[in-house]
Amino acid sequence: MVGNMAEQYQKHCGEIHNHHHRLCHHHGEVSEKSVRLLLLSFVINMVLSIVEIIGGIVAGSVALIGDALHNTSDALSILIAVIAFKIGRKKACGKYTYGFKRAEVIGGFVNLILLFISGSYLLIEGIERLIKPEVIEGQIIIWISVLALIIDAATAKISHHDAHHNSNMKMVFVHNLADAFGSIGVIVSGLCVVGFGVYRVDGIVALIIAAYMIFQAIISFPKMVDILMNAAPDSVDIERIKREILKVNGVNGVYHVHVWCISENEISLECHVEACDLELASKISAMLREKFGINHSNLQIEKNNCGIKCDL
Repeated sequence: MVGNMAEQYQKHCGEIHNHHHRLCHHHGEVSEKSVRLLLLSFVINMVLSIVEIIGGIVAGSVALIGDALHNTSDALSILIAVIAFKIGRKKACGKYTYGFKRAEVIGGFVNLILLFISGSYLLIEGIERLIKPEVIEGQIIIWISVLALIIDAATAKISHHDAHHNSNMKMVFVHNLADAFGSIGVIVSGLCVVGFGVYRVDGIVALIIAAYMIFQAIISFPKMVDILMNAAPDSVDIERIKREILKVNGVNGVYHVHVWCISENEISLECHVEACDLELASKISAMLREKFGINHSNLQIEKNNCGIKCDL
């Protein structure tokens, strides 16, 4: 009889989990149209980066080259996002039982490293231009930066459509919006050269762009490492989770609680619960979803504490 109860319970919980997973997946899903537009944005931004690099070399502007490096980094972010959306929709298989959604985190980690390297290079170049300013062609800078501003604003508009319900798309939007402001800074640099013959502004703008790139890399690094190290997300209070589970009528103890992120938005939990009623797992799972946003929970119900010491 107990075996039948356990089978019915597992089947019931599996149906609840699958139904809830479908709802969450639909809510955060990015449309195919948006993905195609992002891919087009990637191509356009890469062409723009090439134009900016050539223009920066011809005009002698390190700020324009810096904007091109930043734009290239964000174009790669767009490509990573597109690949992540495609891979993330693949179903879990025998080896990758959690699916492929963490590919987005791995790609973002690689992109952070590239962003930091590009920012460091630009920082060195900007300092050199402040110490030894060089003559640059302001008009070339202005026209190319105006083109960059139009493209960056258009890309930000495309990504803004799904930014409100998908964090990956939101990051693409924020980066492209920042690119637009960076282009404005380069335009100001060109105007200062044309109007006043002030060449050090080019180095100052390059330093500002470099500071932004390095800052974004540094503040994003800990979160990426936490996810890759299976750390509990900052938004989750494990001690509070234990207290809430203990409040459920019939629960006598909670042990070996592990909380981690499968992807940026999916939190998982597993723990041992000391109780006599197998049906309590369903109640606890519902409470975890409602109060903590934990959609995937694996609860092992035991009549007595297993007594096994665990360092995890």
